[in-house]
Amino acid sequence: MIPFDQLAAIRLGFGLSPRQALPDTPQALMAELAASTRAGELTTDHVSTIIAEGRDLRRAFRNGDAAAKEPLRVHRRQARQRFHAAFRERVARAVDAPSGLGERLVWFWADHFTVEGADIYQDLLCETFVDEAIRPHVNGRFAQMMFKAETHPAMLRYLDQVRSVGPGSALAQRRPAKGFGLNENLAREMLELHSLGVGADYSQRDIEQLAELLAGLFYGPKQEKLFLPARSEPGPETVLGVEYGTEGRGRLQDIRAVIDDLAVHPATAAHLARKMAVHFVSDDPPAGLTDRLTAAYLESDGALAAMNRVLVRAPELRDGFRAKMRQPFDYIVAGLRALGLTGDDIRALDDRQTRVNLIEPLKLMGQPWGVPGGPDGWPEDAAAWATPQGLAARINWSMATPRRLLDRLPDPRDFAATALGDTASEPLAWAVPKAESRVEGVGIVLASADFNRR
Repeated sequence: MIPFDQLAAIRLGFGLSPRQALPDTPQALMAELAASTRAGELTTDHVSTIIAEGRDLRRAFRNGDAAAKEPLRVHRRQARQRFHAAFRERVARAVDAPSGLGERLVWFWADHFTVEGADIYQDLLCETFVDEAIRPHVNGRFAQMMFKAETHPAMLRYLDQVRSVGPGSALAQRRPAKGFGLNENLAREMLELHSLGVGADYSQRDIEQLAELLAGLFYGPKQEKLFLPARSEPGPETVLGVEYGTEGRGRLQDIRAVIDDLAVHPATAAHLARKMAVHFVSDDPPAGLTDRLTAAYLESDGALAAMNRVLVRAPELRDGFRAKMRQPFDYIVAGLRALGLTGDDIRALDDRQTRVNLIEPLKLMGQPWGVPGGPDGWPEDAAAWATPQGLAARINWSMATPRRLLDRLPDPRDFAATALGDTASEPLAWAVPKAESRVEGVGIVLASADFNRR
């Protein structure tokens, strides 16, 4: 039987590491989550300043100020450097975590509330989204995470909420020639992807009413307030049969109220439970597990800690061992951990090393950083990742990257034990000692089906 510490690190975390003492009980695994809730140094306020500076330089250049061209180029380069540093920090935290469960939960929920960059400045805003809307709540209440996610500047920009203006708002009435109107993107994804799920019992009218309720949420880099009343649609709205906007508590509190109600809806519980089971256990998860996750969520009024406790104790983790294909980010982080690298090793990489060893390989494997391609996030099914191009990129990474990152590669037989513990298959155990070099032996382990699946 696979020891619990190895099982948990491989299935729920980012794999084994010779530098980490793995949590060996569900309680120890849960205790690890606190470290992943701490935010980093990059904040929305900081990024807003960067965005405002870039916007001013771009406006000056477009208005004919040739002297602004070089400062604008330098500003963009510095923003890209900050983005690379933020990316390295994400990788470093995953490498340093005892098992990686907390960082995997951060990844899971950030993918659930997908945001995507349109330029380097939006890329930076997306990094603050993870730290501000996701991290603090991975072991907290879903309603609070959802409120922070839906109202975060990265989400407001990504789903075009900044373009939404109530047709009966003061702004629309004052400037009718502008043709202001509602944008339904955020309302639709709140219901379809973030809470109730596709096919749940809601209507187009519910989306329209929710879009009216959300009108007024706005982000500008020099703006202090999250909500602008002049853009808000007046009057109450009815979503899923509940009327909001009649109690005089303020529009932002009405938005919080509708999110609180969506968060404890039975359809939301079922949607989140299945999605969690798919991500951590199997593309076709056992009904018993999804039922227990759903019940834990509903009985706790949407406490994610309750779901996490069910997950770490799930017997299905053993039953479905290696049922999941590691996504590229998961695969690369697991490889770095197995090689014995530390978070400080990752932070010490320069931008070129970061691109060559991490960012470009992720793209070749099919997971370009920060560009999932749609609001539904990255696919979960193995077929999406086990493509000829993706597998070839993994093989190339396993053969080339370890020797670039380490002065001396480990003995392949020792490395197999380090990377896979007691879980190595007989064919792999037979093949590794026959490798003609350390480069080949280490590469065989990292390219193996054993290591690519969890």
